[in-house]
Amino acid sequence: MKVIKRDGRAVDYEKSKIEIAIQKANNEVKGEEKASQEEISNIITYIEDLGKKRILVEDIQDIIEQKLMEIGKYDLAKKYIVYRYTRALVRKKNTTDESILGLIKNSSKDAMNANSNKNAIAASTQRDLIAGEVSKDLTKRILLPEKISKANEDGILYFHDDEYFLQPIHNCTMVNIKDMLDNGTVLNGKMIETPNGFGVACTVLTEILATIGSSQYGEQAVNIEHLGKYLRKSYDKFKKQVDEININKNFSNEVAEKTVSRMLQSELSSGVQTLEYQINTLMATNGKAPIATLFLRLDENSKYVQENAMIIEEILKQRIKGIKDENGDYTTPELPKLIYVLDENNSLNGGKYDYLTKLAIKCSLKRKYPYYISAKKMKENYDGQVFSPMGTRHFLSLWKDENGKYKFEGRFNQGLVSINLPQIGILSKNDQEKFWNLLNERLELCKEALMCKHYALLGTVSDVSPIHWMYGGISRLGRNEKIDRLLKNGYSTLSLGYVGVCEMVKLVKGVSITQDEGKAFALKVIKLLKSTVKKWKDETGLGFVLCSESSEQECRRFIKIDREKFGKIEGITDQECYTNSYHMNYQEEVDVFEKLKFESEFQKVLNGGAISYIDIKNGEKEIEDIIRFIYDNVQYAGFNSKLEI
Repeated sequence: MKVIKRDGRAVDYEKSKIEIAIQKANNEVKGEEKASQEEISNIITYIEDLGKKRILVEDIQDIIEQKLMEIGKYDLAKKYIVYRYTRALVRKKNTTDESILGLIKNSSKDAMNANSNKNAIAASTQRDLIAGEVSKDLTKRILLPEKISKANEDGILYFHDDEYFLQPIHNCTMVNIKDMLDNGTVLNGKMIETPNGFGVACTVLTEILATIGSSQYGEQAVNIEHLGKYLRKSYDKFKKQVDEININKNFSNEVAEKTVSRMLQSELSSGVQTLEYQINTLMATNGKAPIATLFLRLDENSKYVQENAMIIEEILKQRIKGIKDENGDYTTPELPKLIYVLDENNSLNGGKYDYLTKLAIKCSLKRKYPYYISAKKMKENYDGQVFSPMGTRHFLSLWKDENGKYKFEGRFNQGLVSINLPQIGILSKNDQEKFWNLLNERLELCKEALMCKHYALLGTVSDVSPIHWMYGGISRLGRNEKIDRLLKNGYSTLSLGYVGVCEMVKLVKGVSITQDEGKAFALKVIKLLKSTVKKWKDETGLGFVLCSESSEQECRRFIKIDREKFGKIEGITDQECYTNSYHMNYQEEVDVFEKLKFESEFQKVLNGGAISYIDIKNGEKEIEDIIRFIYDNVQYAGFNSKLEI
């Protein structure tokens, strides 16, 4: 028999530990209140006769208390309860020593795996990781209600980013870069005025992203269309310079225009290179480059649409080229992440900007990004609106300002909590009534955990992160002003995520999610999650949303906990990780178009974001057909493969 400890470890059962625990309580009572050796042996025999292959340590302790009461050893039972409580207090003591020493000695595999985008050996990174361990310890012992901490440990839910919960900082942001560039901002106490051209705008943008990345723990996104204005400024500046030189018309207008174009192209190229290189080389105070996303959309209604087309083209060309590593070889940069919008003018149906989409395809094949948003489908799901996620996954809900106009930039996500659906399936044991009851109970835990995120931010003053709250990243609050109004009335979001719909369906219904019965059950569950989130929003006035969760780290964490608790279950816990959100099981061979069509039905339900992932095997022609299909059928999709071309 294996005993499952509170930290999820499975250890061999040892009856001597039960004897020692009861004897310690025995020493605290007198006479007949003591348990005899025979009575202790009977308790041990009862536990062993249960015939369990795995048993929770808490269940063993509950049985001991129950059996002591049954044989009339009430005082002894009380002493045992006190002993148990004392041990619990010992466990609540500071637990950071070993984890911090593990970081310093580079022996903490959990820290390495959880922070794969950080160099966990570097001193600057270790400083952030050490602070994270302190935050996790205090969060677990003091800041969170015990039932939420235990639910997090037991894999019932995942309380995201507990390593930052100690501080009043939020998750991710849709940066209001238009306000910051057009009206100026402040960085490190220094006024940054409106840029006079594209190159300076790119430099300022990278500095803004690095500063914002230092004061939040999630991703951030910017809409590149706001740079078009500054490329036009550069053009006007170069035109004026050339006209001043050519005041006597020493060369033709055609030559003058070509000269201006060459100057503009040079500035465009160096500006985009600045974006690419600085985002990858600047380091925020958390020991890593700012996790930034560039939103690439051509809006025909913009007066700078031609400039924006030039900017997008240059971004894609430079991403295809890549960045040199320390050995001088071109490699794929992880950042910035790119999201490309498919619209009527570029969906490979004879549109004016199809050439940009073909370039984006080459980029996806070689460098993974960009991911693709269908403006057509997004407008259907979001009342005619097209906007960027706050990074690559989390989308804002619809929200209108006092003038009745939709607003997305300058908004943010307060936090994310995800629910482990396969574990509910395991525990319900084909009993659907038990499944629904358990799901609803655990959703209430998720709500309480999300409210902890909200309460932790209430009362935060603008000085905590001036770049966000005072200088335009999110708002223009005054000094020492509370951010509370930005946390309420749906302005910012609180996300419920979920993992493992495929495994849940197999456990509860005994069929694949691709079968009609399985698909119907999966959609029923997701729609319940959405209606629950809506109920929370109606009750609190807060911006609760439902999002699919695509973090592989989280999928691995949940399956590891469940494997230790329940053993290897074929097709469930015997995998490397649970499937992301609603996605089809990795092991199922399925046509890519069938997969996209299937998953698109789930995307309609999710107001907080969803993405479908596609494996590419045959190259450019295949991906062109997929792009056309995405535009007509799928709101958001990305590619897993990186094929050299």
